[in-house]
Amino acid sequence: MLDAQTIGAPPQPAERVGIQPAAILSVATELPEGRLTNAELAQRLGVSEDWILSRTGIRERRRARPDERLSDYAARAGAKALSAAGVSAADLDLVIVATLSQDELTPNTAPIVADQLGAVRAGAFDVGAACTSFLTALAQATAQIECGRAELVLVIGADFVTRITDYRDSKSSPLFADGAGAVVVGPGGEGRGQIGPIVLGADGSHARTIFATLSERLVRMDGPEVFRHAVARMGDVTLEAVARAGLTLADIDLYVYHQANARITRALGERLELDPGRVVDCIEMLGNASAATLPAALVVAELDGRLKPGSRVLLSAFGAGFVWGGAVIKWGHCG
Repeated sequence: MLDAQTIGAPPQPAERVGIQPAAILSVATELPEGRLTNAELAQRLGVSEDWILSRTGIRERRRARPDERLSDYAARAGAKALSAAGVSAADLDLVIVATLSQDELTPNTAPIVADQLGAVRAGAFDVGAACTSFLTALAQATAQIECGRAELVLVIGADFVTRITDYRDSKSSPLFADGAGAVVVGPGGEGRGQIGPIVLGADGSHARTIFATLSERLVRMDGPEVFRHAVARMGDVTLEAVARAGLTLADIDLYVYHQANARITRALGERLELDPGRVVDCIEMLGNASAATLPAALVVAELDGRLKPGSRVLLSAFGAGFVWGGAVIKWGHCG
């Protein structure tokens, strides 16, 4: 059994003296009612439904209508998270939106969302780190709270990836979906849980392995290379984050990976020898909505009873750049 000591990183305590702990106080999602099924895609692409399912693990993916705006979905997800946490938008210090598909080139999504919510005293900015954007934004929120510069931060992951998908490409187009998810991040401790170490990494030498140009605005990727690096990078960062928390893989109750492709999630579980019951796999009916997948997966796990107060959770994501990350959190009495 692999454990956190495999990579040689010395265990570090999750709690640091003099640091205000941060915690996720609530989680919520806002998903489109529209669905793009394998039957529709198979007919368009000239392949079978089983061919799509075997390569992606997806049966259908959520898709927003052409007249819908990403900022509206982000705002609704944020409003749900605020309500669940019992927090007023007027009390927020920051609104951070993680996205690669904002409605306009400028302005960013976050100030629009802050205005819609009534977060009148909050700073607002977007984070762009592809499918790792939500985890990167969570790291920013956590740092702001730990150092005392903020007390309450709304973090939203929202993407309409179907709008930058090439539906002539049978290999990549079945993957992508739309959606939004949000968490309220605030002071931890006293049953609220705690966000532990967050490890982020990047390797820009692979920038052309997944990319979308401003002129074309369509995702292009080398699938086999993405698969290989996603499994390797998320596997390594899982071990590093767990080691930094002073834990082993056996101590983690739930593994929540970016829902990129069911084959990637399964390969990660096999590489790390994880119990499949502790690995969230919810891509089948949702698809890959980039920055929205981690909060969406947390909601799924909360609803099915696997995510509960006291759970130790490993979050990890990988995306274009390459960029990747891993985090260990202790789930509190959310909602």
